[in-house]
Amino acid sequence: MEPNVRFWITERQSFIQRLLQWTELLDPTNLVISIGKIEKLRQLLLTNEDATVHDLEDHRIREAWKRSLSTVHPDNSKLIPVPFRPAALLPFTAPMVFLSLVPGKSLKSMILPQLSLCTYSSAFNLINGNASYNRRPYESVLVGAGAIASTTFFALFPHLLLIKYALKNTLLRETLPVVILAQVSALNVLASRSLETMRGIEVMDKEGNVIGYSRKAGAKAVQDTATSRAMLFGTSALIPEVFAHFFKRTQLFVRYPHSLWTLKLSCTILVMGVMVPVSFSVFPNIERIQCSKLEEEIQSATEETELFYNRGV
Repeated sequence: MEPNVRFWITERQSFIQRLLQWTELLDPTNLVISIGKIEKLRQLLLTNEDATVHDLEDHRIREAWKRSLSTVHPDNSKLIPVPFRPAALLPFTAPMVFLSLVPGKSLKSMILPQLSLCTYSSAFNLINGNASYNRRPYESVLVGAGAIASTTFFALFPHLLLIKYALKNTLLRETLPVVILAQVSALNVLASRSLETMRGIEVMDKEGNVIGYSRKAGAKAVQDTATSRAMLFGTSALIPEVFAHFFKRTQLFVRYPHSLWTLKLSCTILVMGVMVPVSFSVFPNIERIQCSKLEEEIQSATEETELFYNRGV
């Protein structure tokens, strides 16, 4: 069994335990570790099938789990490209979120920030989603392009309204982009991982044996990830706007109006730094599902009452 799958199936973690686990997996050093070291540590896990992350007396085992879970895809055992590993999400998207919420005077000034965020999000969702279903390279390109185009359009829509109609309602001007960003983040997951719901993803027993492909499990995996992503980007955009709203009433803002953008950028990075591990921890990476909730052909193929599937990140 793939070590990462074995870990998430064996370790029945609570939300707090998953949160603590993700604080380790999001270590920035996971972006610069060499391929040779990853392979050496993975070999250690493959030759010690009974090893768990709680083997505190063995530092190498703990290190091996940390590196494997954060750099290797559990479905195909391939290395995740460095820019799209979980630890890369914060440094890449925090500046994009900040720039995407900066009011623009024209449509041209808004296209690049929105397009950059939607492009990176689509690639991240495709690479870190479930990879157990059959897909051709050109299908991934087409799905990714469609996700980028559609979500960029919806992301630009509120800004078009603000520019064209010059809305005077301060609350609406500040909250509309935040609400749209949260919805677009969820829509991006749904669009970029749509093939999972149409073709189904692998469901397995506790030993890692594949029982079949389930569209219902695929739909739940995508929906849960979309919910966590909306929570991540929605909260990361809302809290800086709230702080900025009250900061504008202070004397410091009157004297140094340009300090507003420094505050919002710092606040965005800080909030996302907290929300990234929280959003990743809301749902388990390998989720459990009752066999009775799956397709009839899967129910007839096993006597297990509980099956597992990879939700993705």
